[in-house]
Amino acid sequence: MDDRRPRLPSVRRPAPSAPDSRPEAAPAEHGPTTAADAEDAAAGASRPAAEPSPEELRSRIHVVETAGPHAGGVTEAQAPAGEPGGWKVERASRWSGRIRRFWRFTEGGSAHTNFWLVLGSTLALTAIGLTMVLSSSSVDAFGNSGSSFTLFIRQGMWAGVGLIGMFLISRLPDRALGLFGWVLMIFSGLLLALVVFTPLGHEVNGSKNWLRLGPVQGQPSELAKLALVLWGAAVLTRKGRLVRQFVHCVMPLVLPGALSILVLVLLGGDLGTSLIILLMVGTLLFTVGVSWRYFAVTAVSAVVAVLLLAWTSSNRLFRIQAWLGMNCDHASDPCHQSQQGIYALATGGFWGVGLGQSRQKWHYIPEVENDFILTILGEELGLLGTLVVLLLFGALILGIFRVATNTTDRFARLACMGIAAWLVGQASINIGMVTGLLPVIGVPLPFISYGGSALTCALLAVGVVLNFAHRRRREDRDRGHARPEETRTGESRTSSRVTRSRVPEHSPERSRRPAGQNRKKAVSP
Repeated sequence: MDDRRPRLPSVRRPAPSAPDSRPEAAPAEHGPTTAADAEDAAAGASRPAAEPSPEELRSRIHVVETAGPHAGGVTEAQAPAGEPGGWKVERASRWSGRIRRFWRFTEGGSAHTNFWLVLGSTLALTAIGLTMVLSSSSVDAFGNSGSSFTLFIRQGMWAGVGLIGMFLISRLPDRALGLFGWVLMIFSGLLLALVVFTPLGHEVNGSKNWLRLGPVQGQPSELAKLALVLWGAAVLTRKGRLVRQFVHCVMPLVLPGALSILVLVLLGGDLGTSLIILLMVGTLLFTVGVSWRYFAVTAVSAVVAVLLLAWTSSNRLFRIQAWLGMNCDHASDPCHQSQQGIYALATGGFWGVGLGQSRQKWHYIPEVENDFILTILGEELGLLGTLVVLLLFGALILGIFRVATNTTDRFARLACMGIAAWLVGQASINIGMVTGLLPVIGVPLPFISYGGSALTCALLAVGVVLNFAHRRRREDRDRGHARPEETRTGESRTSSRVTRSRVPEHSPERSRRPAGQNRKKAVSP
């Protein structure tokens, strides 16, 4: 017999029954058992069982190979060693079920729930951000202007502008968002050129990425993020299936669109914003279905470019060395900001020292209301407050992802995924920088850090997502209003058919009409 033949499950013989269930002895009237009968019975007991037929063997092999843990086949206790259907298959089945339930929860939710999930988390993050800006900037603002509410009032004004813009964008028509992306792309490119090539550009901490027009000061690169998302989504949607070709996926999104914005941002010295732009463009191309080999080449090129940019800039190289602890004994003390931030997080503990009671904001952490505002939040509100902020970010991203997966509009899906990559990437870089996982790059925390242009553009981006979510709500509401009328029409048709069917077949009413006319009337409403 071939050793490679699959093993068959052993057929267990029935166990001997209880003494009381054994067959009764033969009646006495049949006479005693003869010696020949006893010999025949002994020979039958010692004779081996009949060899199973080939059809039975094939059926047993099929049962062993196809039976699962929940299909009534071979279980863990019954399956021989090395056969399928054991504990490994059962564990894989459990994990696959959990993954399916998690994916169903991630992609599920009604249009009404997703709308309020995005809006509610955004408003909560904005309120927490305004509170923390007031708390963290009160000491420096009072020392500079004599009022602790100076920066808070400015941030509140920018938040009001952003909320109004968010409401207006959420009510724009469908085709207006694509046109709005083209306008923003041209406008943001002109503003970035003014920052780099004119005296209107203002340098802060080694990066020339601020534009100052009289009393108004902002970062055009934040507006360029929103423009790149809307414009890129519109371009890729218009191309359709042509984006699977290399030339069409590169032009004009990467060349000259994203590359021109990236070059202007890098000329200003803002490496953090350039990383977020790369992440956004990569997310758009991934969502549209670009081949993996293009991503591999682009990722290697991006890593090499970032290393070259860090090596050729003394300011960036100095920050990386401080992150690695190589120059903490320098006269400028480059490790002071990150170390004091860690002290603030450690002081807060689980419950925090109380809102407004931070000690590290008393000139221990430079620019504490900007990039390192999470340290003051962790010190005053503790780990509990930090986890609440992280959960709100998670709820916002979950709502955006649900809006993207529950729509059939390609432009809406691309724009939502680009905005999600923007917010997630920026928050991840800021949190990693504050906790010491990344070097100090200078990226604000969305909705929390002080910065009017960053807050306003983030709220406008959420307004774009709310536009798609509101459109889906309107479609569901229209379908809900149309459904009762269809139900009533269907009920009337059914009742009319039932009424006509109750008329006897040989009644006078049916006999007056021809047979064809009766059948036609019975079918028509």
